[in-house]
Amino acid sequence: MYKKIIFYISAAGFIVATSCGNKQAGAGPQQGGPVPVTLEPVKYTDAVYYDEYPAIVVPLNEVELRAQVNGYITEIAFTEGDKVRKGQKLYVIDQQQYAANYEQALANLEVQKANLVKAQKDADRYHQLDKNDAIAKQQVDNADAILAAAQRQVEAARAMVQAAQTNVRYTTITAPFDGTIGISQVKVGAAVSAGQTLLNTVSTDNPIAADFTIDQSEIFRFSELMAQKGKVKNDSTFRLAFSGQEYALPGEITLIDRAVDRQTGSMKVRVTFPNPDNILRAGMSGTIRVRNDASVKSVLVPYKAVTEMLGEYFVYVAGDSNKVYQQRVHLGKQVGQNVIIKEGLKPDQKIVTQGVQKLRDGAVITTEQPAAGTPARK
Repeated sequence: MYKKIIFYISAAGFIVATSCGNKQAGAGPQQGGPVPVTLEPVKYTDAVYYDEYPAIVVPLNEVELRAQVNGYITEIAFTEGDKVRKGQKLYVIDQQQYAANYEQALANLEVQKANLVKAQKDADRYHQLDKNDAIAKQQVDNADAILAAAQRQVEAARAMVQAAQTNVRYTTITAPFDGTIGISQVKVGAAVSAGQTLLNTVSTDNPIAADFTIDQSEIFRFSELMAQKGKVKNDSTFRLAFSGQEYALPGEITLIDRAVDRQTGSMKVRVTFPNPDNILRAGMSGTIRVRNDASVKSVLVPYKAVTEMLGEYFVYVAGDSNKVYQQRVHLGKQVGQNVIIKEGLKPDQKIVTQGVQKLRDGAVITTEQPAAGTPARK
């Protein structure tokens, strides 16, 4: 029994030692020969790419139409969604009451004018009598006071006429500018309240704008772009895209907001786009693409050459003795199938662009591909 126990312990020790030996052997650089890879030299290039910002399409001018007098809608004089011209009649509110008030104000003005004429004649007569000492001074003063009151009554009557005339004018609602009118919020016969009832919305659509926000660190860059506005013909610095589809016509920066938002540290920027076919509609969500073609050259490598580990990015760089080592890099903007390396590589280095998945730090490589029919390295 004792001999069996000794035998089992010895066998277990042999298995453990063999296993550890295998692990140590596997911990070496690699087995099975050098790994076939493709190397490419690191080069500086003029990388042209686009920075992207979420944007909202907004009209340059937009007005909500609201009633300015109470009443009932008696006429709708447009087709919903149509183009309208400045001053074009859109809605009519029942005018009967306001027209009657206007006529009444006119009549009252004539009465007050007649009173003024009478008061003026009385004052003139009393002043003539006063020159001959034929009337008491008190009566002259009273006549002057009555004349002054009559003049004020005429002024008040004129103001009433203007107010009544304004109300009559407010019963006809016209387009404030050239634009497109939306869907009517009221129908004929609907009751509307002054300053409250929304009738419709009119907005401009050509040109139209897209608003987006930038970080305060980018203000200098966009200020320079603003200063270049109009100096470059056929400029395509600003593009607008929707779900991967790019709008055909380029835009032009027209506005940088007056101040930075203290809470977010951001600032609003506006880019204006021509919209002759009315493709862009207010409220659309898209992406502003701002071309970044600074004169500083950039390191551009294939994105497939980059590996990620614990939130950090690496590339395999060829070293001495046909070995590769991992080099940590800081990534910039992705440009198609490539990515800009902001930091970590030099122009005289060579990196692995194919065969990355088979490598580890310190692996031996070869740039010779295995011949046809040669079994793949395991």
